[in-house]
Amino acid sequence: MEASKVIHAIYNDDDILMSAVKQTRAAKHHIEEIYTPFPVHGLDKAMGLAPTRLAICAFMYGCVGLAVATLMMNFIMIEDWPQDIGGKPSFSYLENMPAFVPIMFELTVFFAAHLMVITFYLRSRMWPFKEAENPDKRTTDDHFLMEVPVHGDEKALHDFFLSTGAVEVNIVDKAH
Repeated sequence: MEASKVIHAIYNDDDILMSAVKQTRAAKHHIEEIYTPFPVHGLDKAMGLAPTRLAICAFMYGCVGLAVATLMMNFIMIEDWPQDIGGKPSFSYLENMPAFVPIMFELTVFFAAHLMVITFYLRSRMWPFKEAENPDKRTTDDHFLMEVPVHGDEKALHDFFLSTGAVEVNIVDKAH
């Protein structure tokens, strides 16, 4: 197992963290990861992360839900068991489609929402019984942690992160 050193710069305010991220990127340091107790608006852009493609997946999953709803209602209400409900015979899907719109909407949303959550968990490698990866428990409560690989002078990096507003800076060996 190869070990390398990383700096854990801990902040106690999200605005100070955002400023520190901008300073760190301006100083050409690579930010490995940031652990926060809640989502920080704009942090992904400040870190230079690529935009997520989850919205594209949501659209595709919604289309699958719409197709399933259409095929299901056509089979159930038109082909398999047509019924005369309220004097409206079921001769074709198109004649009855206005009555089917709420079901189409609901299944579109159902498929998009549930499959997006599953995709997010799989993409983030978060499955049941997985051990937490937080390096510091305080990041689940009220602190923010920026993890940066150590390249070069440790003392200079330590002082740099203290100057960005970190309340604590630790140098740790991280196993790969």
